[in-house]
Amino acid sequence: MLARVAEQLYWFTRYLRRAENTARLVGVGSLLQLDLPRSVRFTWRPMIATVGAEELFLDAHPDPGDADVLDFLLLDARNPSSLRASVGQAREILRSIRDALPQEVWEAVNDLHLYIDADGERVLARRYRLEFINRITDGCLKVSGLLAANVSRDIGFHFLRLGTAIEQADMTTRTIDAGASGLVTPRNEDDREAFQNMQWMAVLRALAAYQMYRRHVRQRVSAAHALRFLLHNAEFPRSVQFCLTRIQRILPTMPPRPQVERALIRVTGLVRQADPALLAAGDPARFMDEAQIYLDRLHQAIAEGYFMG
Repeated sequence: MLARVAEQLYWFTRYLRRAENTARLVGVGSLLQLDLPRSVRFTWRPMIATVGAEELFLDAHPDPGDADVLDFLLLDARNPSSLRASVGQAREILRSIRDALPQEVWEAVNDLHLYIDADGERVLARRYRLEFINRITDGCLKVSGLLAANVSRDIGFHFLRLGTAIEQADMTTRTIDAGASGLVTPRNEDDREAFQNMQWMAVLRALAAYQMYRRHVRQRVSAAHALRFLLHNAEFPRSVQFCLTRIQRILPTMPPRPQVERALIRVTGLVRQADPALLAAGDPARFMDEAQIYLDRLHQAIAEGYFMG
């Protein structure tokens, strides 16, 4: 397979999974807003730091409000990681490699693109936000299902899976980051633990992880239990450990690249050695930032090993 096509397949699924998880990230806040009493202060602003775009955001919005944050995360074309930009990038990549994937995939991605263009502004209104988010996540899952059911298990499919696994691991850490980043400020210090647990429940629900959490953990939701499940669970497809194990299983089916294997060993070691109880008692967001740096190094090793030859 040409390196150019392999890279486009890899990035196509990265952008697709990024779009889905950006919608889910906003879902964390939307679910919290529904659950929290009016006496509790909620702010969207920390999510900008979660996606690593604070400087770009402040350049565009010197005096931002909550609507500006939502627009930037979901619709602003100036944000290269926004929902609209991610779906647009996936569509442009697919346009150039349409022969490599089934026609139904193009139709589903194009439907998402048209829906965002036609109805995207509705997401700024609170009453329509969850409907919009659900429509986006359902559309992305439809594309993932088409890829899983209709694409031959050749080298191209392995690059699709590789992109999906890295992006999901990264976006799970970012969604966890959102749960730990101070979206909620209780007025009474005695209520802090209860509202933080509600925040972690929203993270689990946004990652479609709440039911599986209840099956595996069988404990009330807390920061430590949620972190353990989302970082270390070997059976839940959105956990960081599951994604890294998937990459471990993909690499033997591809041309050997020692630098990729070394980068994978480093990020896997970092995640396995993390102590959820200590993270919960300290600063989970700091660890998530470190995990994202290690995941980016893994991406760089993949790019140098497979796409720059």
